[in-house]
Amino acid sequence: MLVLARKLDESIIIGDNISIKIISIDKGVVKLGIDAPRDVDIIRNELIEDIKDSNIAASKEQNITDLDTLSKILKK
Repeated sequence: MLVLARKLDESIIIGDNISIKIISIDKGVVKLGIDAPRDVDIIRNELIEDIKDSNIAASKEQNITDLDTLSKILKK
């Protein structure tokens, strides 16, 4: 992991087309501005973790009979 120190209004550049700028720092909260192409997904890590946890929980709730039935339907 690369660790960089930045001050207010300073930026870093990732690749040729992604810029991350420090917008504000207040009471331990840093606000970032991210300029990236629309085809680049920007997602907070905690949302990804929540989705992973939900998917794992959902997969454990499946009935094996339901999965067999679904498999037979998809093979037709």
